Amino acid sequence: MLAEAGETWDVYRVAMGEFPDEHELPLYHGFVITGSCNDAYANDTWIHDLINLLHKLNSMNKKILGICFGHQILGRALGGKVSRSPTGWDIGVRTITLSSSSPLALSSLDIPLKLSIIECHRDEVRELPAKAEVIAWSEKTGIEMFRYGDHIMGIQGHPEYSKDILLHLIDRLLNKDYIMDDLAVEVREKIALWEPDKEAWKRVCVSFLKGRL
Repeated sequence: MLAEAGETWDVYRVAMGEFPDEHELPLYHGFVITGSCNDAYANDTWIHDLINLLHKLNSMNKKILGICFGHQILGRALGGKVSRSPTGWDIGVRTITLSSSSPLALSSLDIPLKLSIIECHRDEVRELPAKAEVIAWSEKTGIEMFRYGDHIMGIQGHPEYSKDILLHLIDRLLNKDYIMDDLAVEVREKIALWEPDKEAWKRVCVSFLKGRL
C-alpha cells in the first residue's frame, strides 16, 4: 500500500525478536509499526525492546507511522496510557472525523474531513502523551489519530485492510471465542453497507511518511 517506485522496504518481525541493528537506523527514511494480536501494554521483552527502539527513532527525528497496535505502542512509548477500551471491541467500518486545524496539512490532500476506515481492536490510547495532539476521533474512540511533532503519527484503524481481510479476522476471533456469535452477525451485516476510503487513507499515509504534509 505504501511503497513507491524506487524504494526498498525491509520487514522486521519484532515479536520474534527481529530488530534492525543500531548502525542501520540512520539509513532508513522512515518506519511503520503495524498491527498485532499482542497487547501494547504488555511487558514481554520484545515489547520493551520495541519501546526502546522508538525512543531512539524519536530522538533521531525519524518519520514513524503507527497502525492499530503501532498507534498504541507509540502512545505508550511517548508517555501516554494504553488499555482495554471501556466500550469493548470496535470491529467493522467506522467513520472518523479529522481535525480541520491540525498543523499536519491534511487539507492539502483534498480529502473530506470524514473518512471511513476498517477497525478491529479492543484496546486504545486512553491518555495522550505530553505534547501530542488528537487529529481524528470517532463516536466510539476519542483518539483515532494523533500526531507528535511533525515526525510521528498514529492511526487506530487499518488503512491497509480490505473487507475480505476483516471477514477473515472475524472468523478467527469467533474460533478463539474472543467475540460472540451475535456480534459477528451484526458486523457482517453492517460491512456490506459501507466501503472504507482506502485511496484517501493511502494518500494520507504516504504523504506523511514522505514529508509531503
